[in-house]
Amino acid sequence: MSYRAAKAAFLRFKELSRMTAIMNTYGRLPVTFTSGKGSWLTDTDGKTYLDALCGIAVCGLGHAHPTISATLSEQAGRLIHTSNLYGIERQQALADALIRISGMDNVFFSNSGAEANEAAIKIARKYGHQRGIHEPVIIVMSKAFHGRTMATLTATGNTKAQEGFGPLLNGFLRVPYNDLDTLTRVASANPNVVAVMLETVQGEGGLATASADYLQGIRALCDQHHWLMMVDEVQTGNGRTGSYFSYQQLGFVPDVVTTAKGLGNGVPIGACLARGEAADVLQPGNHGSTYGGNPLCCAVALSVVETIETDNLCTNAQEMGDYLATGFRERLSNNPHLVDIRGRGLMMGLVMDQDCPELMARGLEYGILLNVTAGNVIRLLPALNLNKDDADKIIDIVCNLIDSLD
Repeated sequence: MSYRAAKAAFLRFKELSRMTAIMNTYGRLPVTFTSGKGSWLTDTDGKTYLDALCGIAVCGLGHAHPTISATLSEQAGRLIHTSNLYGIERQQALADALIRISGMDNVFFSNSGAEANEAAIKIARKYGHQRGIHEPVIIVMSKAFHGRTMATLTATGNTKAQEGFGPLLNGFLRVPYNDLDTLTRVASANPNVVAVMLETVQGEGGLATASADYLQGIRALCDQHHWLMMVDEVQTGNGRTGSYFSYQQLGFVPDVVTTAKGLGNGVPIGACLARGEAADVLQPGNHGSTYGGNPLCCAVALSVVETIETDNLCTNAQEMGDYLATGFRERLSNNPHLVDIRGRGLMMGLVMDQDCPELMARGLEYGILLNVTAGNVIRLLPALNLNKDDADKIIDIVCNLIDSLD
């Protein structure tokens, strides 16, 4: 199939996706998977695909990981759910592990990254009210993505995602990403600022990557003005960038950290971690979740955390990320379509000189799952236990896809 034919097919697939009993909220591609093993998936026709997307950074240990499958089965046979009205042993064990790793003081468990970010936003607002600021303001970034609930949608810097959902919430002030001078000038002129919320790598925003100096500068500003520094590690956390949390390699410690995605390897769970004053803001009755942190999801997440540590997957993510980046640079050194390679570890973006969303559909022909974000950035999020053989296949297939661009 030619590139133009693939593009036409991609548009037809989007039209067909509207003709189902499921609400038309996803532009689905024409494939359904029935099983997976490691970095590979199999569809209903028996065709196999190399998964370089991992459910958008969710299945960091790959598919059907034996330890995770065993934990899931064992816990499901013992206890799935009680309530947060009572103690939950696996929840406490997971909290202890995350606090040890992160340097935070405590954690609230939710079911998703958006919910974790909602908790962070509520912490910031209540923190402001406790300081006598009755209309607290959170500084957020251009091209950020924090979720699709009303608060997180407002914090998100994507006008297309926000369109049709106004009026959005008050209390957010947007500034350019990776621009400390503008942040300093704008924030200093607003006495109601209580927090800064950002990603270290903007997963949905084209893999824009913040510099260490910028992040350390924000940390200094927050210390100076008694603001909370809140870092969204929903996608960058759980080993994705080469350390358990990305801030651990960037020379600062946040006040609030949110994560989800890879924490459960496919089992829905999110977490909002806090330290210092931020850790004491929420009290009984201020926030809650029916399912958040139940025995099943916490048992699985604890097994994920232990596997990441035991198998040194943070190190592997860094090494394989470097390996992929080197391979792409060598193979595409003379290709005019490659503009830049962004990201950290196994969170990688190949910036093209043109919009290319149809490469997702064309990738299926080539036997690979990938994503295109911000219109022109090929996003790769392979499993943290990626090996060199599969990495070489990713390089080969993606380079062939890029070479096929008009």
